[in-house]
Formats: sequence, C-alpha cells, structure tokens
Amino acid sequence: MNKRISMLFTIAAVAVMGATLFGSTYTQTQIAGQSLDINKMDIDVIEQIHQMGGLQLVMPQAFAETDCGALADTGRNVVEFNLTGESVELPIMGGKTYNAMTFSGQVPGPTLRVTQGDVVQMTLSIPADEVTGHGNDMHASQMTALAFDSVNPGETSQYCYIAESAGVFKYHCSGVHLIGMDQHVFSGMYGIAIVDPANGYKKLMVEKTSGSGELDRQFYDADALEFQLQFNQLYLTPEGNYDAGAMFQHHNTATVVNGIQFGYVPNMAHNLLIKGDVNKNIFVAQPWNGLENKQTQSQLLYVENNQHVRLFVENHGNEPLFFHIVGEILDRVTQGNRVQSAATETWLLGGSQNMIVDLVFDEPGAYALVNHDYAAIYTGGIGLFVAGDPFGLNPILVEKGVIPAPVASYAYAFGNPSDAVPPMGMNSIKHPAINIHGLYTDDVASEMQASGDYVALWEEIPKVAAMLTS
Repeated sequence: MNKRISMLFTIAAVAVMGATLFGSTYTQTQIAGQSLDINKMDIDVIEQIHQMGGLQLVMPQAFAETDCGALADTGRNVVEFNLTGESVELPIMGGKTYNAMTFSGQVPGPTLRVTQGDVVQMTLSIPADEVTGHGNDMHASQMTALAFDSVNPGETSQYCYIAESAGVFKYHCSGVHLIGMDQHVFSGMYGIAIVDPANGYKKLMVEKTSGSGELDRQFYDADALEFQLQFNQLYLTPEGNYDAGAMFQHHNTATVVNGIQFGYVPNMAHNLLIKGDVNKNIFVAQPWNGLENKQTQSQLLYVENNQHVRLFVENHGNEPLFFHIVGEILDRVTQGNRVQSAATETWLLGGSQNMIVDLVFDEPGAYALVNHDYAAIYTGGIGLFVAGDPFGLNPILVEKGVIPAPVASYAYAFGNPSDAVPPMGMNSIKHPAINIHGLYTDDVASEMQASGDYVALWEEIPKVAAMLTS
C-alpha cells in the first residue's frame, strides 16, 4: 500500500477511536481543529513516524500493566509489601497519648525499598475489629486510583504495579472512599517508598578551596550512610482526637519528624557522658529522657566525619518544609532522579514533595536538622546529627570498657535510631548498630527486640551508666 495512503488510514483510525472514546467534541476540536493535509506533509516526516510505528506503537504503552498475574510472568523482580491498617493509642509529649491510625502499628508506616523496574505487590489487610476501613494510595505507582479504594474491616485487598520512576515517594491512607482521608493521614497513616535508580546512585562531587582560594573538587563514592526523615504535623484536641477545624485553619498542635516531636535530641545517657549527671540536660528541649519511654526515648543521629551521607526526606504535611542543617551545606539535592541543586543552605518542599540530600560532615560537631520555620522548630521539628567525636568521649569510653578502641562515630557504641534508618538498598553503607527507636506499639518494639537485629537501649543504658560511674 502507498505509504501516504497507509498513514492517512492510521490518522483516520485515530479519529474514529477519539470519537468512540471521547465523543464527537473531542474529534472536532482535536482533529478537525488542526486538520492535516496529507498531500502537503513532508514525505520524510511521514516516513519517520511510520518507521517509529505510528500511534500503533504509542497507544498500547500509554496504559501500564497492573495485573498481578501478568506481572508475575514478566521475569521482573517482585517485591511483596504487606501492611495492616489499625487504630491504636500512641504517646505524645507531656505524658499524654493520642488516638492514632497506623500502618502495621507504627508511625510512619514501614518503608518500602525497591529498585527501578521492580514489581510491587501491595497487600493491605484490615483486622475485623478495626473501627473503620482504610485504603493505600502509593505515589510511586502509575495506575488507576480505583485500586486505592478503602478496604473494609475483616477484608484484604491487593494490587500490583511497576516502580518505573526512581526517587522517594509518599504512600498514605485514602480514607473511606476518600472521606476522612485527612484524618487518617494526620493520625499517622503515611510512609515512603524508596525506588533506587536502575543503575545505582552517582558519586558525590564536593567543591572545596585551598588556602590560595583555588577550587579543589573532591569525589566521594556512591555508597553512603543513609537516613530517612519524614516531616508532618499533628492536629489534636486536648483529648487526643483529630481536630479537623484546626487542620483547615493550619493551626497544628505539633511538628513531628518520623512521627515524634523532638525525637532526635539528647537523652539521660548523653547528660551523663557530657555533664556527669543524668538530670542535667545538655539541650534546650529533652522531653523523652527517661528509660520508661523505652522505644520513644530520644536518640541522636551519628555519622563519621568525611563520610558520604544520604538523606531521604519527605514532607507529608500541610505546612512547607524549609529543610536546613545548621552548620552544614546540602552538597547535592536530587528530586525524582534529577539533580536540582548543589551547595545550597536550605531546600523548600511543599506538601507531598520529597528529595534526596547528599552531604559530607567535614568537622566534628553537633548539627541541628530543622524545618527553618521557627514555629515548626519550637513545636518539635528539630533533631541533631553528631559527627565524629566532638565531645572527646573516646578516651572515656575506652577507659571504662564501653568500647574496645576509639571509634569514628558514636554509632559504634549506641547505634542509630531504627525509625531513621531505611532498609538497605543499592549503594547503602551498613550502620554499625541500630537501636529500637520510633513511634511503635509495644508489640512492634517487642518483635524487633526478639529478632536480635536491634539494640534495646532502655536495657543497655543502665549497664553503660554503671560502667561510667564505677
């Protein structure tokens, strides 16, 4: 068949398809409104389109395959992600509790980590005694929103998708047929999916200057020590119930990082190490000091100097996140799989936005991570990174037998908090130790302790304190 006539048939077929799918209005405005005179088109352009397969190649790709059975047969890696939706009481500052809604008994929910191109098989189960239904909207997917509809108590739902795009992506409860979605999310039903790039992460380049002012580019391997930081707000009545009126007015009760206000500040052990007294606080706000707090006792974030550190940051809330680390520069900011900035002080994330921050802590010290909105800082949106040995504790820890030899990071003695440590993925450096820390139910914390993979510091701190005071 003549190539021009063949192309004319292709265009006509599209017009008929448009009329069928969208009605005659679509066809008239989109086709007739930009009519094509096939006799006036460049034959080379027509040939290029024909060689590309025309719309016969494009149209089938416009709809992603999401059938679990079909995807299982593609040869792709399938990652199961199983969640339960359950309402529980969880602690907040001041010795109070609030009525939380959770994925699998924790806030935020478990982190999903996959590689670009993997199939995610998400299964959501709602216990029969749950007070309401819940859904799960996964922003890493590209599929019909109908899959995210609520699941009734006593029922289970499953869907599958291909994690096509690399980056950090929110997931959250979609309420009951979208009704009450705000309540479910701000009560704790949110989490993240990390999709590692198919070819891995890039090396980090940091520009420094010599004494003469000349630029010196230093390159760090793609492997990095990783943390996850998820920001949100709480809107609560004095009784600990969700306050929709306060939410609509943006009058939040608290700013939380990984579900907790001031969750990454010093505790009694740090008071003892630095001031020799568990009751002498070394930070302006230490609301989670006591051992009785167990998994919610505050913990610091420890890194080595001159180490590549990677942060996965998500803003789940209504308020903007002005992410800043006091005393440091964000050496690289990536969103999706594209670098957005290098050597910047602060990066703005709106609601449901994310980024990957790469940086290196050059000097020993304590560095505050904040939402550089002062209201957010004073209501809980702050934590501390401790780089190297800024307090000169290595000799003391070695002398008292807490550690056998000097260490590059206090993480070797105390571990890093579990809720801030994502699952291992591509280009991950393993943390020296991980302690049990997070807004978990007691059942979740007990399971973690029983696994033997985590340190229960509420049991270990008294032993360390006894060694230090002996």
